[in-house]
Amino acid sequence: MKKMIELIKNRSDIGAGTRGSDLGIDAIEIAAINKGSQYFINYPFVDVPTRNSSIYQNDNHPFGKHIQQIYEQCKQVASTVEDSLSAGNFPLVFSGDHSSAMGTISGIKSAYPDKKLGVIWVDAHADIHSPYTTPSGNMHGMPLAAMLNEDNLSCKINEIDQSTQEFWNKLKRIAGPAEKIQPANLIYFGVRDTEEPEDLLIERLGIKNYRVEEIRQRGIGDCVAEALLGLQDCDMIYISFDVDSMDSELISDGTGTPVPKGFMPKEIVLILEEIIRSKKVTCLEIVEVNPLLDNKGNKMAEVAFDILERITPLIELKSGN
Repeated sequence: MKKMIELIKNRSDIGAGTRGSDLGIDAIEIAAINKGSQYFINYPFVDVPTRNSSIYQNDNHPFGKHIQQIYEQCKQVASTVEDSLSAGNFPLVFSGDHSSAMGTISGIKSAYPDKKLGVIWVDAHADIHSPYTTPSGNMHGMPLAAMLNEDNLSCKINEIDQSTQEFWNKLKRIAGPAEKIQPANLIYFGVRDTEEPEDLLIERLGIKNYRVEEIRQRGIGDCVAEALLGLQDCDMIYISFDVDSMDSELISDGTGTPVPKGFMPKEIVLILEEIIRSKKVTCLEIVEVNPLLDNKGNKMAEVAFDILERITPLIELKSGN
């Protein structure tokens, strides 16, 4: 049964180290308008209220900045995603910063608590820090650790306060029990900018990372086929696409943490298309477009929209069958 795409617009950016990704969704819409596309009026949508005004408030969580507001935001995102799936839709989630994934994954698992979820994380960063290991305190670097219920205490460098610990544990348990995903069911594409605690955890958990150079050497088809084989026991797949997975030097700096030597847009399209053809994809999320940092006008948003246009027909044909 084919599902109707529903756009979920989550303009929260308080999990990032720099402001501006809250404008990413509007930048993508402007790219569509300038291209003469009706994309954003062709599908039903939900606007998720944000807590972005909390940046003006004193925050007493240096190793989990704005963690209380991010917890509240992710609860709302989870509820919205769950409602979309329960209504028989395909949630296409547009978020500011990547801390949103805690809400999205929790919402998927709440809608399908008895199904096994696979996660394909297309990103320059591993996003598997915890408050105990983070060098920055920015929560867009922590969503996967929360969803894996992983504190990585063997690499602990921070002493966190009780309030941070309580909200961190609450994030793990949004809309259901902790450990929403298992390490064997998480696969990275393009991760190339990590810190030592992340590297050690990835090695310990045995998480596969398809690096850009490996994919180019072996071919996208072979790598995606192998990844899908690794997720064959999963009933459904969530794709998280961070635009910083693309090459910042050749495309744009219009993202919170740009990294060179990444994918080209055509490679992202092919990767996403191959995954969507598996017919297991339940939800796709696009994050971290930041037009305030774009050194080429609105280039990153334009590239993101071009990718979206290319893959949408396959989502409509293949998803949720």
